[in-house]
Amino acid sequence: MGATFFSSTSCSLSWRSPPLPRIAAPPSSYTLVKAAVTTTAARVDIGPGPGDDERPCWVSTRRSALAASGVLLSSVVLGVLSGEAEAVVKQGLLAGRIPGLSEPDEQGWRTYRRPDDKSGGHGVGWSPIIPYAFSVPQDWEEVPVSIADLGGTEIDLRFASSKEGRIFVIVAPVRRFADNIYDDATIEQIGPPEKVINAFGPEVIGENVEGKVISMSVAEHLGRTYYQFELEPPHCLITATAAGNRLYLFSVTGNGLQWKRHYPDLKRIAESFRVV
Repeated sequence: MGATFFSSTSCSLSWRSPPLPRIAAPPSSYTLVKAAVTTTAARVDIGPGPGDDERPCWVSTRRSALAASGVLLSSVVLGVLSGEAEAVVKQGLLAGRIPGLSEPDEQGWRTYRRPDDKSGGHGVGWSPIIPYAFSVPQDWEEVPVSIADLGGTEIDLRFASSKEGRIFVIVAPVRRFADNIYDDATIEQIGPPEKVINAFGPEVIGENVEGKVISMSVAEHLGRTYYQFELEPPHCLITATAAGNRLYLFSVTGNGLQWKRHYPDLKRIAESFRVV
């Protein structure tokens, strides 16, 4: 559109180029929600209020419009978030990460019990994993399991403390080691302590255990037998038992300084392991 300006001394004519056509971008989710809220709020039929004159049914006061928009926006946002929250929950369950730690006791120790609903134990000939439990000082926390860890895909759990050391639990099918062991396996059926540590110790420390076992013992709790080993080097405490159709290897490790400073706690952790 052009415009003409006149004065007593001169005449000038200026032109503005017509605007170029603009291609509208697809509306964002925020824009759509805002538009829906605005449209709905403007079309709320509130009727005349006390002291108000008669007004058209499509007109609202600012307070009513804000209230209506708030209701609509809450519905939209909650609908979106509920879907996202459900996806997050499902993802957490698929990852097998479900908290299992108790509150600290009077001494500051917590008990971990493998949750019944934790994922794992899939595959041919496998059944749900019988839960296990152990105790740790308060600063120990569960850490993600990696297939690059010693023990590979049969590692069921890892714990760590930057101050004291590391824990991992291997849960392996007993038929991997013997064909004549069924769904009510005992550690005695797999073999005596010497056979068990020589066969499975390398899966824990990544090397042959010959000359590294400095002690071994046998303990019994509620009718279940546990083999307990101490290796050096590396510094490692291993508790082994069997339940159902699985062998359980519970390993507690630490570097030289951690072993020197926290050996009593590490020993207590290793001896607290139970299949429940």
